[in-house]
Amino acid sequence: MQAAWPVSAVRRAEAALMATLPGGALMERAAAGLATALARDLGRSGGTYGRSVLLLVGPGNNGGDVLFAGARLADRGARVSALLTDRGRAHPSGLAAFRAAGGLVLTSRAMRGPDLFASADLVVDGLLGIGGVGGLRPPADSWAEWAARAGVRVVAVDVPSGVDADTGAVDGAAVRADVTVTFGALKPGLLVGDGAERSGEVRLVDIGLGPHLNGPVIQVLEVEDVARALASPGPRDDKYTRGVVGVAAGSAQYTGAAVMCTGAALHGGAGMVRYAGAAADAVRARWPEAVVTDRLEDAGRVQAWVVGPGLGTGPDAVRALKHVLGSDVPVLVDADGITVLAQHRELLERRRAPTVLTPHDREFERIFGPVGPDRVGATARAARASGAVVLLKGNATVVAGASSVFVNRTGTPWLATAGTGDVLSGLTGSILARGAAPERAAALGAFVHGVAGQRAASDGPPSAGDVLAALRPALETIAEGRRRRR
Repeated sequence: MQAAWPVSAVRRAEAALMATLPGGALMERAAAGLATALARDLGRSGGTYGRSVLLLVGPGNNGGDVLFAGARLADRGARVSALLTDRGRAHPSGLAAFRAAGGLVLTSRAMRGPDLFASADLVVDGLLGIGGVGGLRPPADSWAEWAARAGVRVVAVDVPSGVDADTGAVDGAAVRADVTVTFGALKPGLLVGDGAERSGEVRLVDIGLGPHLNGPVIQVLEVEDVARALASPGPRDDKYTRGVVGVAAGSAQYTGAAVMCTGAALHGGAGMVRYAGAAADAVRARWPEAVVTDRLEDAGRVQAWVVGPGLGTGPDAVRALKHVLGSDVPVLVDADGITVLAQHRELLERRRAPTVLTPHDREFERIFGPVGPDRVGATARAARASGAVVLLKGNATVVAGASSVFVNRTGTPWLATAGTGDVLSGLTGSILARGAAPERAAALGAFVHGVAGQRAASDGPPSAGDVLAALRPALETIAEGRRRRR
């Protein structure tokens, strides 16, 4: 499992580690790791020797890391030049090492030339780093624009400049990177919001901070975590020990939501799926293996419920939500169920068993107010205020519970299509019924759903049905990924 820490925790860890090292040793580690990453990047398209590398250098340690790394690239035969935002505030020893290695510090005239960016093989962003606040100011804002306009490959150092390292918020001009090389620990701003979109591929360089980092603010599941949690049933399992999930979804108008949600629950590994609702005929026709009834009261015993997709918001939906939330088993509430819940909050307040809410931004706002630029913070506050696990959908899904926060890094923008949320709900409900803790079940569901979305999108824009059909191959891919890592 990966993890991310806020800037304050990273700074404390850096200070603790530096107290045990000779002066400059930590920067030397970071620069060496960065230079290796840059050389590998150049190696994908012809190697380092003779290649043109342009450094964008701000003041402070981030600029120092870039200058020392640039010196190493120059020693390997690269043609390395640097634009400095403020020559008088450049890292002194880094600048000296860069010049000694043959690096070229460009003049102010060169700073006005966008052609400079178009002629580079690689641009390295060392303008602000994790301490940066707000958008880029002149001349750095122009440099970010020129790099984007030139279409040159950009590698950001620690975090793309102009991105808030803690929240992922972008308030003004910012660098858009193809790759971000970050040191010591992942930062939340690389994983969520606009920051995730601007970070590109994130590569972590170990500089020894691990023993000095406490309690990550964010956990990030990896393939092995998911494969282990969703392992195949054992020889003594039966359909009841594997979990029974109930689905209260769909209506006469929205039968598809019930079909999608039930299908995803069947594919999610539970031993039995019980469907109850107005779309019974459609569900029975598509999924004969489900146990189907028209009335919630006749559904029978389940170990988790999914309620809400396609349910509508009228009196029947209110009655269904009351019935399900009145049970003593975990309940996942999605879509129309969240809209109804926003009007009947007392149903959530009376709950004692676990509840998982899976809103998109507009549904979130109906209960908790606007999400704002800090998606992790907003989701965590909503979880504390409601006592529920909250899964906030988006470019990077955030899951928050009472004591933990997960960010999911699988998925594709193509998942933003009707019905895919119904698939996520059924899948996650199935994992809940199998006995996973609510936060973990939501994070596992988001991971598998994201992998399925990626597979479905490989053949073109997918429908929700395509994502549903990709669930089983996605689970096989995850299991195979774990086997390959052994």
